[in-house]
Amino acid sequence: MVGSLVDGVQQLVAGLGGADLVEITLLSLGVSGVATAISLLIGLPLGTWLALSRFRSRGLVVSVVNTGMALPPVVVGLFVAFLLWRSGPLGDLGLIYSPSAMVIAEVIIATPVILGLTVAALGQLDPRLRLQLMGLGASRWQTVWWLWREARLPLLAALMAGFGSVISEVGAAMMVGGNILHQTRVLTTAIVLEVGRGEFEKAVGLGIVLLALAFAVNGILTWAQQRGPGRQDASR
Repeated sequence: MVGSLVDGVQQLVAGLGGADLVEITLLSLGVSGVATAISLLIGLPLGTWLALSRFRSRGLVVSVVNTGMALPPVVVGLFVAFLLWRSGPLGDLGLIYSPSAMVIAEVIIATPVILGLTVAALGQLDPRLRLQLMGLGASRWQTVWWLWREARLPLLAALMAGFGSVISEVGAAMMVGGNILHQTRVLTTAIVLEVGRGEFEKAVGLGIVLLALAFAVNGILTWAQQRGPGRQDASR
């Protein structure tokens, strides 16, 4: 088993070339990283607003968000492809089959995940904490900042979940990116290509690289997560 994995990595490097493998890996990290960052900028504020607001249709909105967390990537890819196709509403932008199109699709996939988990994270906080902060004279933004600080461990988990949902995504990336070498080929689409060619050893090698990349990023985020309140309190 171990020998097969080693052979897969060796054939991968020999077949793709070291430069191509690095290019594909960096593009995977770049597209997923940018999509996750944009999703965080959208999902964190919206999730905070939804968690702290009370209005009549709030339950319906939360249900829609939770449904979006399970949105099929292929459906997202179809929707984005329809918008960006040359004859589509946004076809004049010329974004189809580009990394930008892949980022757009992955933002749509990751945003509901981060948004929904943000709502859950802030919803688990003691409601008295917000009242206490407001009673101490904290402004709205100061209150939100301290709530984020208090819930930073589950918020980091939300970030990891958002990244995980896009780094492993293949359907939408294939539909809007086209899997073009030196342009839009990422690790997941390259794996599908090699399996289609019957090059299972190369596909295994690419899978190992993908797992290593995901492990490295999530390892960094987990390290940051573990430097949370519990560790700080224990060091006092």
